[in-house]
Amino acid sequence: MPKNLDLTKNLEKYIIDHSDDLHSIQKELINENNKLGKMRRMQISISQAHLLQTLIKTAKIKTILEIGTFTGFSALSMGLALPKDGELIALDKDEKTSLLAQSFFKKANLLNIIKQIVKPALETMKDLKKDKKIFDLIFIDADKENYKKYYENSLELLKKGGLVIIDNVLWGGNVSDRAKKDKFIDIMRDFNTYIKNDNRVEKIILPLGDGLNICVKK
Repeated sequence: MPKNLDLTKNLEKYIIDHSDDLHSIQKELINENNKLGKMRRMQISISQAHLLQTLIKTAKIKTILEIGTFTGFSALSMGLALPKDGELIALDKDEKTSLLAQSFFKKANLLNIIKQIVKPALETMKDLKKDKKIFDLIFIDADKENYKKYYENSLELLKKGGLVIIDNVLWGGNVSDRAKKDKFIDIMRDFNTYIKNDNRVEKIILPLGDGLNICVKK
């Protein structure tokens, strides 16, 4: 069976260098995140950002729910790809990082598109269901212990044919190595199996960043 390329750092840089340039505010936010030490790993990769933007444009997505915003790079990237009448609701419970994210949304003139809600995401998702909100795309990149709950709630908030995209599903590549065990590796293995067996969606895992599971609601 044909195999995928091994993505070295040099090859990844080549790919980025030969893809569209990032928006100046995206670059500025990356530089800001680089000051955060180990926490910067919570940012999605540049290739993931490009993929999200491409999906939004080609699928003509207008409404997005993001679960887990951190400093805002993923929301910023998706917001830049939305049409002027698009809407992105960004959920995160961390006030400090949410304020930083807001400052970059403002710089990019996206405050009319991106709405932030700062409280536990499951509480907000419950409210959104009461309000009968429906989204074209839902992006999950939050605390892994609640991934199943986020996923199940997302399916209720997603239109038929809509996308739910989940980050970190390969967990540094460790999910495939049965000799490696810890709390989060086990959580992600269990979650990936859960989606694999879910007949409500079509799904594929892509080895971009820390792994994206892209699901289409049937």
